[in-house]
Amino acid sequence: MTLSANTIASLAEHLEACRLGVRDTPKITDEHPGMDWDDAYAIQDAILAAQLARGAKPAGLKCGLTSHAKMKQMGVAEPAFGFLTDEFAVAEGAEIAARDLIHPKVEPEIVFVLERELKGPGCHIAAVLAATDFVLAGIEVIDSRYRDFKFDLKSVIADNTSAARFVVGGRAMRPDALDLRTLGVVMEKNGQVVALGAGAAVLGHPAAAVAMLANHLGRRGRSIPAGVPILSGGVTEAVAVAPGDHVSLRIQHLGSVALRFA
Repeated sequence: MTLSANTIASLAEHLEACRLGVRDTPKITDEHPGMDWDDAYAIQDAILAAQLARGAKPAGLKCGLTSHAKMKQMGVAEPAFGFLTDEFAVAEGAEIAARDLIHPKVEPEIVFVLERELKGPGCHIAAVLAATDFVLAGIEVIDSRYRDFKFDLKSVIADNTSAARFVVGGRAMRPDALDLRTLGVVMEKNGQVVALGAGAAVLGHPAAAVAMLANHLGRRGRSIPAGVPILSGGVTEAVAVAPGDHVSLRIQHLGSVALRFA
């Protein structure tokens, strides 16, 4: 690590204040170009600690920037990982207040729920599938705190990979009943198709993203717990939304899920 404990705490407080105050900021590496990966995740951990101290409950984990489309869109070359709390969870079909977000976008997700704990290192696709209870359809609402949605990988990791809201739903299916690579994904906004894809867009297989998450956590002495949603990453590029928009997602065999922006 290159940043002091005080700097990490200050940056975490700043990013969380931007989220709660619905205001943007330049990416933090502009002023801290020497920060490293451990610094970035330490800032993210401090943000999680602040949310838990306010009474939030852990609600899952997320993989970010795991499709080639998202990597190209955001100008990065590696995935990132983040956390979910119940502050981000919304019910299927719920209305989200756009005024509570800076510049929201939506992306379609294949969501994993494990029946047993999964821990790296050495985790792989087969291990993920063997540990998975079921998969679901999900929509993640991302909302970078960085101005104009422009950031580098270390900055976005610190900002909890742009996590803002998420919804899961549809039909729960056992992974051994599906070929997750070939699941067709259709996302519509206001009745118009805005994104098409297939599960293989996520690192060739969405379970690969979950395996990478398990290995990442394993290196830090942590694991993926059973029973919580794991967002495996956007299948397509993220789509901007505005007040009045209705977003629906259909994933082959997994059914549909939707939400609105007020």
